[in-house]
Amino acid sequence: MTSTELEILVFDLARLPAETEWVEFKENRAEPREIGEYISALANSAALLGKSRGFVVWGIRDGSHDIVGTSFRPRERKVGNEDLEPWLARGLNPTLDFRFHEGSVGGTPVVVLEVPAAGHSPIGFENDRFVRVGSYNKKLRDHPEKERALWQSFDRIPFEQGIALEAVQGSQVLELLDWARYFELIDLPIPGDPVGTLRRLEDERMITATTGGRYHITNLGAISFGKDLEKLGVGRKAIRVIVYKGTDRIETVRERKGQYGYGATFERLIDYVNSQLPTNEHIGKALRTTHPMYPEVAVRELVANALIHQDLYMTGTGPMIEIFMDRVEITNPGVPLIEPLRFIDAPPKSRNEALAALMRRISICEERGSGVDKVVSLAEVFQLPAPDFQVTESHTRVVLYAPRPLSAMSKADRIRACYQHAALQYVSGRQMTNTTLRERFKISPQNYAMASRIVRDSIAAGVIKPFDPSNRSKKHAKYVPYWA
Repeated sequence: MTSTELEILVFDLARLPAETEWVEFKENRAEPREIGEYISALANSAALLGKSRGFVVWGIRDGSHDIVGTSFRPRERKVGNEDLEPWLARGLNPTLDFRFHEGSVGGTPVVVLEVPAAGHSPIGFENDRFVRVGSYNKKLRDHPEKERALWQSFDRIPFEQGIALEAVQGSQVLELLDWARYFELIDLPIPGDPVGTLRRLEDERMITATTGGRYHITNLGAISFGKDLEKLGVGRKAIRVIVYKGTDRIETVRERKGQYGYGATFERLIDYVNSQLPTNEHIGKALRTTHPMYPEVAVRELVANALIHQDLYMTGTGPMIEIFMDRVEITNPGVPLIEPLRFIDAPPKSRNEALAALMRRISICEERGSGVDKVVSLAEVFQLPAPDFQVTESHTRVVLYAPRPLSAMSKADRIRACYQHAALQYVSGRQMTNTTLRERFKISPQNYAMASRIVRDSIAAGVIKPFDPSNRSKKHAKYVPYWA
């Protein structure tokens, strides 16, 4: 937040007739535990009231709302030996991207604590959840009617419909959003006047009209075509690309954090990622040529999936691409809505429907669920180990491995590849056989016993089963995934 933006915000808040359930005024009192309770209460109350954020302002006298200044300096405050901000962050559950802004208004020092509205669950502090009742913080459990309404608000408002930036002029909208790139990708002529452009952005729900000829920029507009995600308040949604020197995270070669929205910069992002990936060198009779180690289409599909299927309500984290010498890891916040073993066959299910629909219209993603099929198929064509779809407590990660011979693959690698091959065959109207599996791994016919061993291990692991259990002929045996 710039000094001018801070000054305008403080003046606007000071003009409120009284403290509200989303704004608190203080002069100097700044007890750490009390601040934590304010963060919880303001986040929950802002969500209840449909506000994008709440505020505590130090330097404004309660009652008169005179700007009197403050001696509070959050970056100098410690709790024990710990700085105030990390201490507060540690006490919040779930995490929240609150921010302190220090500045002055007419030479008078002020501090603003900006608190985003709760997204998908109430915000708690140190095992208690709070809510504002009038201008007081109260425990949420003591107000069941507000708790019910708060949970209902989470079901009612998708993240994309939330407000990233409130009440800006039309000219500012056109400065903050890359509308020219949008019209290029949607393959439509640019309207002849700003009013037509704003109307189209409103039709796409990237902005919403408000009073006085101003507009709210929605989260959808910000994360899809924002020119500066930090200025729009969604900087944590930017994708990071990290390149490491070896096979671990000890030494970083370079790191790049995105600034633009996903739609505005997706093609440049994919070009950059592919430029950082290692290549294979092939020496022919006369020429030395290089080939990508990973299929570019697979990288594109996985990055698009990470952006579209992330849990946008999770704060303090964002999508990330990590490039190692032997693999690429693509991580997004949130656990998947579909069991990872069913990524290949299950109907698509998106938690961010508006974002997915917009990304489909500008040809960045598909909504028919064929992306993972492509990735698995290309891994087979490029003779890569099977992609590994992993789920942690709060993230989803896909690992693409560099080529390595079957002899270097672990038992888990072989079982995963066998399952994915059987699933890919099944969704294509076929069944896996010893022969198709040998082709997948490039096993010679005389080594068919090696493929048979992988099949036995996969059946024992419960990921595939015989297509016809009554068939006793191993030569003509067919196999399908466990869910078929």
